[in-house]
Amino acid sequence: MSLDRPVRLRRRAATLGLVGLFAALATAPAALAAPEPTAVSPTDPDRTAGTRLGDVRVLAHFDRAAGQVAESIALEPGGSVVIGMISARQVVRVARNGALQVLATMPLPPGGGTTTPVVGAPDVTGVARSDNGAVYFLYSSGQGGLTGIWQLRRSGEPRLVVPLPADTFPNALVIDGRRHRFLVTDSAGGRIWQAPLSGGEASVWSADPALTPAGFFGANGMKIHDGAVWATNSDRGTIVRIPVTKDGGSGRAEVRATGLEGIDDFDFTGRNSEILAAINQSSKLVRVSADGAHETLLDADDGMQGTTAVRVRGNRVYVTNGANLAGNDPTLMLAKLRRR
Repeated sequence: MSLDRPVRLRRRAATLGLVGLFAALATAPAALAAPEPTAVSPTDPDRTAGTRLGDVRVLAHFDRAAGQVAESIALEPGGSVVIGMISARQVVRVARNGALQVLATMPLPPGGGTTTPVVGAPDVTGVARSDNGAVYFLYSSGQGGLTGIWQLRRSGEPRLVVPLPADTFPNALVIDGRRHRFLVTDSAGGRIWQAPLSGGEASVWSADPALTPAGFFGANGMKIHDGAVWATNSDRGTIVRIPVTKDGGSGRAEVRATGLEGIDDFDFTGRNSEILAAINQSSKLVRVSADGAHETLLDADDGMQGTTAVRVRGNRVYVTNGANLAGNDPTLMLAKLRRR
């Protein structure tokens, strides 16, 4: 890769948007590869009885022309969901019947947010909902005082509760209720940040080499499962597991799956460590077994267009399509989980 290649990619990102740049990177060589983390290959007792999806349907269509590129999903009681909209800088609620309500729209920062890391445009990304019903979301603007974790107050006016450095690109937001903290992936810096739920100063929880980018986005999606923090690395096409130590710190990352280039968000099905993963680059939803093997469950023929996020609730699977890389119809889709 020539020295000016990253600059050209960043300029293209401002035009293509958060997801579109994956196409440009698909043929780019990895840059400055990080040291190889420890890999593990556990046996999956359920591999021959894997999850399948049925009754796939579109629950809501979004306005691509208005920048409603669906990015993330937070579940609410009663079947509604909260979604972050990248380019529109919005947080929206989709009711169980598909009705759409805009909860907040973030203002453009001074200068338009062209200094936003990697993509060159301000974005709303991850969303999360606490047990008491508070809705939080991430805003990346390239400016201090705006970039960080925001809370959507009952008045509808968002407030910044955890500022993050201007050079971060906060992407996934998880509430670790057991330890009363937020966890945030930083796709630009290849890190996971932590901050108290009460708000205040953030600190780096993990900067493991397995999280680092290789030209575009490193750490992306994230979940807490079975005593560990799990995260995806979009550039490297991996899912990694980072053990949580007794004092709440981070252990060394283990690679649990590879060959998933362009992976975005994911969720666990409830069957041990079986995962459903959104593959943004190739517009797929895949099943990843505990031994790292993966197979496609939904693709473009099923309506996948730049698949960005997935959440599982019981036998319901919610999937967002950003349609920023393929197609022009961003959607929220719903499917039924069927275990064989």
